[in-house]
Amino acid sequence: MKRVFRHPVRLSALTVLSVTAACLLAVSVCAMIFATVYSKAVLRDAQVNAEQTVSQTAVSVENSLNAMKYRLSQVAALAARSEDAAGFGSAIAALTNVENDIFVVTVYDANGGVVSRTASGEKPKETVFRDLSFDAELFSVAAPYAITKPHVQTGFAGVYPWVVTMAVKTDEPILGNGIYVAIDFRFSEIAGYMDGIGIGRHGYCFILDRDGSVVYHPQQQMLYSGIKSEDTAALCALSDGVHIGKNVLYALHTTADAHWRIVGVSYTEELEAEKRTQIVVGIAAAFLCCAVILALVLVVYSKIVNAPVRRLVQAMQAFEAAADPSVYTGQPQAVAELQALSDSFSHMSRRIEELMEKVRREEKVLRKTELRALQAQINPHFLYNTLDSIQWMCEQGKTEDASKMVGALARLFRISISRGHELITIKDELQHAKSYLLIQSYRYRDQFSYRFEVDETLLSYLCNKITIQPLIENAIYHGIDRMVDEGEIVITVKRAQDAAGDILITVSDNGVGMTEEQCAKILSKERSDSGGIGVKNVNDRLKIYFGERYGLSIHSVPDEGTTVTVRIPQIEKEAGQDV
Repeated sequence: MKRVFRHPVRLSALTVLSVTAACLLAVSVCAMIFATVYSKAVLRDAQVNAEQTVSQTAVSVENSLNAMKYRLSQVAALAARSEDAAGFGSAIAALTNVENDIFVVTVYDANGGVVSRTASGEKPKETVFRDLSFDAELFSVAAPYAITKPHVQTGFAGVYPWVVTMAVKTDEPILGNGIYVAIDFRFSEIAGYMDGIGIGRHGYCFILDRDGSVVYHPQQQMLYSGIKSEDTAALCALSDGVHIGKNVLYALHTTADAHWRIVGVSYTEELEAEKRTQIVVGIAAAFLCCAVILALVLVVYSKIVNAPVRRLVQAMQAFEAAADPSVYTGQPQAVAELQALSDSFSHMSRRIEELMEKVRREEKVLRKTELRALQAQINPHFLYNTLDSIQWMCEQGKTEDASKMVGALARLFRISISRGHELITIKDELQHAKSYLLIQSYRYRDQFSYRFEVDETLLSYLCNKITIQPLIENAIYHGIDRMVDEGEIVITVKRAQDAAGDILITVSDNGVGMTEEQCAKILSKERSDSGGIGVKNVNDRLKIYFGERYGLSIHSVPDEGTTVTVRIPQIEKEAGQDV
């Protein structure tokens, strides 16, 4: 059983869909591979970046700590060599003027009592409520030195700097009973450095001590207020290196002296967002390139395949729809199959045109033969009645009327024969009609009258012979013969009031008229009821000779009359043409 598709797909649409689907599939697979590889690369780069940032931060902090230790050792040696507090104070004052990061140098006894305290240009308080720079427990066990958390220095009036204290214990008597040398270093340099470090958009670094307490955090105030928290216990349990948590990436590095630990924090959500952005940009770029390539491929494919196929389909549709198909001439094609189709269709159209031309010629010959046969079939009853009327006129002595009828009958036959020509002048066709009307007026005496309204400038144009007579015959037999009152027949020849300027010949009567159905039936009857040449035959002959836009049209109103209009083109008689 033959399969029929209700909605067949066009070749162009199928091509676009196929190529687009293939490109989309290829790009999608490449995008998935790219996204996977890129995601791993972004995460790996983030880990490396975090580790490098934390390592560089640790080196900077270690350098700062080493510088503090060096200055502390110098101050401790100076204190050991000093004989009194005044000399030591003068030396320290000079040192603080040079070293801006040293805020104060203090010598403590075993109980935290201040043996000596020197700060450049600052006045110590007489009474200090609590000295945050001294930590007996830390100082006593730390070796080779102790370092405190950053704190506020409260030993001076009107000045409360943020400092970190580094202390060293010595067995040598320092300025009497002092055993600890401590320096309060300004922490602003380290803090500023830590604040400026960023890992990603929102990542940061902070410092833990060996106990897991926060030494410094760039978001210190948020930690103190409870808005933010750090899981320091979990971080202490982690080894140095990079660790991935939930939506967060930790990088840890312990300083060489193991006092502090640098912790870098970055957020994988930022990496995901950046990764998505980069992937989207990459995929968009890939799709854009794919679209450009696809457009170029489709343009080339359209010119090579789709356009020739479309032209071939249009030619086939036009050939199928046309009443008079023309020969298709194929063009050279780039695709061998399309070239074969084009050549085959060209050969087929040429063969069909030849066959159609042959059929037209045979049909024309057949119709002309039929026409001649019809023209030759003069109604025997008409001829018998006419001759009988002539005989009766002769017997009654009406020789003049009989002579007129014989002359009219002769003219009728002469024009009907017209030496075998199909086209005669309108003048001769009107003479043929007048002869017919003259004969019928004797037969139907006092039953109808007739008149002609003719544009004299149109008499020399050609028309089909025996065109008007069948229409008059139809008007007499079907319109006037059934009337009680006298009928009238009007024959008009005029020019159409349109751009074409065709010739209109009308035959009008005031007879019984017809309905629309009867008008349509007349154009379908092969012969008239009286046996003469049918109205349909006149219409067919006009269309054969002049085309579909020419022929008969009938307008009729019951009890009012009928008008038959003949439309023919303006065909002039050529010079020397014998018609």
